[in-house]
Amino acid sequence: MNIQVAKHAGFCFGVRRATKAAEDALERGEGAIYTLGRLIHNDGYVADLQRRGMGEISPGDLDDICRRAEGGERITVIIRAHGEVQENLSRLLTCAQKHKNLTVLDCTCPYVTKVREIAAAHSGENWLFILIGAADHPEVQGIMSCCRGEGRVFDSAAALSEWIASVEAVKYEKFQVSVAAQTTQKLSEWKKCLKIIKKVYTNALIFDTICNVTEERQTEAEQLADSSDAIIVIGSRGSSNTAKLYEICKKRCHETYLCENADSIGDLVIPRRCNTISITAGASTPFSVIQEVKQTMSEQMENFAELLEQTMKTLNPGDIVVGVVTSVSQNEITLDLGTKTTGVIVHDKLTDDPSAKLDEMFKIGDEVRAKVIKISDIEGIATLDKLKVDSEQNWHEIVAKYESGEVVEGKIVDCVKGGLIISINSVRVFIPASLSGVPKNAGPDALQALVGTMQKVKIIEIKEDRKRAFASIRAVLAEERRAREEAFWNQVEIGQIYEGPVKSLTSYGAFVDLGGVDGMVHTSELSWRRIRHPSEVVSQGEMIKVYVKGLDREKGRISLGYKTEDTDPWFIFNQKYSVGDTASVKIVSLMPFGAFAEVVPGADGLIHISQIADHKIETPAEVLKVGDIVDAKVIAIDDENRKISLSMRALIEDKKEAEEQGDAADLEESAVVYSTDNPQSYADVAEDAE
Repeated sequence: MNIQVAKHAGFCFGVRRATKAAEDALERGEGAIYTLGRLIHNDGYVADLQRRGMGEISPGDLDDICRRAEGGERITVIIRAHGEVQENLSRLLTCAQKHKNLTVLDCTCPYVTKVREIAAAHSGENWLFILIGAADHPEVQGIMSCCRGEGRVFDSAAALSEWIASVEAVKYEKFQVSVAAQTTQKLSEWKKCLKIIKKVYTNALIFDTICNVTEERQTEAEQLADSSDAIIVIGSRGSSNTAKLYEICKKRCHETYLCENADSIGDLVIPRRCNTISITAGASTPFSVIQEVKQTMSEQMENFAELLEQTMKTLNPGDIVVGVVTSVSQNEITLDLGTKTTGVIVHDKLTDDPSAKLDEMFKIGDEVRAKVIKISDIEGIATLDKLKVDSEQNWHEIVAKYESGEVVEGKIVDCVKGGLIISINSVRVFIPASLSGVPKNAGPDALQALVGTMQKVKIIEIKEDRKRAFASIRAVLAEERRAREEAFWNQVEIGQIYEGPVKSLTSYGAFVDLGGVDGMVHTSELSWRRIRHPSEVVSQGEMIKVYVKGLDREKGRISLGYKTEDTDPWFIFNQKYSVGDTASVKIVSLMPFGAFAEVVPGADGLIHISQIADHKIETPAEVLKVGDIVDAKVIAIDDENRKISLSMRALIEDKKEAEEQGDAADLEESAVVYSTDNPQSYADVAEDAE
């Protein structure tokens, strides 16, 4: 076998610069030395730095660092090549200016710094800054912290395309668009994204910010994958550029393997037909590790012929073998194992799907890895199990997903005591009921209803000794909720109107769902009149329109308004009544000095005791009681103090006056009828008038 190492493998310029700064600081040994976040994605190298005295801090430790520096302690903080969120960096630099005993070594890669400068210069009002990269990557988070206005991150062309087709994207049609890429972004995916952007945003400013070292590394990896029988990618599973290298190679070379160091080489099972093996490595892999892997591979290859012969001679239960398919039937396949023994794998040891057709899954000449279950020397047959090998391989993938924190998808296959079972690539993973996303009070049927559905989960715990994994649906829902909240906070403004359901009621207000984020309408904002509980105005589940009154992003609080001028009782009263108008009012309370009456809901007027009757009364209760509906005349309106004066007496007097005017009119008419020309006497006229 021929083993070759890629020219552009290992530390890039930015990582080499950061690691040198760290090693030089350790060499000087002046005070406490920390890296803000993980220096590089290489556990072995970082562990070595920590053994030599270097610590690691997070943004949450910055207050403590500044306090210690203020107290006179000598401290060095190293900013890794990925860069840091601008707020944290500024905070450290400000502290360093005040306290000379605090040293900040900014080792942000120059390529990353360039993208940060682009984000700052080409963003702001009426700008939309688009970054192609992984939103949760430290480099991307640092870049986006430099964006001064609207910004969006997309990890793929598919995600970009989906967003452009969404309603949200419409609001940016007239914006100036600028586009850049994470420095380690896969070149092919970047080109796909550019194709989409150029069609939609014809005047977009496009900055090709993929590091040229990354481009060279990825291009070389493609070429090696095309020309090699097998390729080994060295690097941490948590490294972005390592993951992209593995993905690129896997698409072009079926026998692609990922390992972190020479210790993992022994776990690889490389088929014997592989004559040319290439090695490449991510930007966080030291050259010494690459050499160690190559040396280990070379030593293994020296003994390969001898090991191969031993494998040809003997087979034992538990062995992992690679055979070539020689025949395929409806129920089983047979394999040439390179020995006198023929391998046989029956249908249910090949696939979990009872309806699967083996002739569609396998062809003569295919290589199959399987585990030896039983050997019959008399018949010359070895019974094999492919699912066991797949399960072990898939288990390693589950472990990798756990380490990377990646979201995975699987099918819920069973509801058991305490939770659910999800199948992820044939590996059964347990989801505790508390992490299923189903409310506690939903009942057992709610869990059962998830059986048969596809769900996204995060692997939250691994028990290697028992090969058991635990997953959480709730963790994914929480991430999605955080993403919705982030999107909401990026566009919400004071005065915006939303329509949403009332989620819950408390003694002090109502919480309204604004689309994944809750806001609160205080009791005082629900009604113009004093209420004891929000349930007097709204009910849980009711759709209501609200507007944003106040925002506190730091505390995650949104204050909402519900009552408007149109619903103000005083506004409604003034629209309906003027001085002199008669209103049908309801007596709501009796006082010694008069009675209060509701003119319109929320607006009460006073009928003074002197205005209740046309004669003197001792108390309002002599004439009125609470709940009576009476007519009253509006005799005065005090807009400044929102007071209404009413009078029942005025209506009584108006009525008497009208009656008196009516009587006078009748007498006048009688006088005309009984004139001197009428033969009747005056006494008769008076009698008729009565």
